[in-house]
Amino acid sequence: MIAKAAASLDVMSRGRFELGLGAGGFWDAIEGMGGVRRERGERLPALEEAIHIIRGALDVGPERRVVRGTGPHYPLPGYPPGPPPVHRIEIWIGAMSTGAMRLIGRLADGWIPGGGITRVDEFSPLIEHIEEAAAAAGRDPGSIRRIVNLSGTITNGDRGEGALDGPPEQWIETLTRWSADFGIDGFIFWPPDTDPLQIERFAADVVPALRSSFEIEPGA
Repeated sequence: MIAKAAASLDVMSRGRFELGLGAGGFWDAIEGMGGVRRERGERLPALEEAIHIIRGALDVGPERRVVRGTGPHYPLPGYPPGPPPVHRIEIWIGAMSTGAMRLIGRLADGWIPGGGITRVDEFSPLIEHIEEAAAAAGRDPGSIRRIVNLSGTITNGDRGEGALDGPPEQWIETLTRWSADFGIDGFIFWPPDTDPLQIERFAADVVPALRSSFEIEPGA
């Protein structure tokens, strides 16, 4: 059902949809909606099994095939995947455990660090796990992208306690450094203030400078 929903969203958005997955975290909600509450040792194997099935269902190759699963978590005797998406939908994993990093290196297209920038000090060793697993699987480690959630307040000059609480120059310097140090491809801004002014300032005062520093064309 996830694959079918993803394909439909991709068609409706004209190829702008990518799929984010995780091993599970809100177990009361998952169980309340009819899902299975998985024990700790089951979560990553179940996610890996699901990725293989979803990837097969979203395959946009010339020959659409019946999708099957033989694993213990999602046994699937076979079903035709239905209409294809517009483009190859990427699968991104949100996680922070060592096992999940290795799974990302083997199978995923991108990584979204859990906790966002609050755990930036942990990024380096985790990225090493991704890259080592990717290389062992015969994949190009550089092909696995990274996007990080940001939270902070853009000010007119005052610097706050958070790593990003401060003027645009502080944001530009910090985000440029993180991009270079951790190979981060993009940032998702979640301002603590719901006033749209923060989003407007981020778009006007921070994003153009970041694009310029990495020679990224507008719209890319």
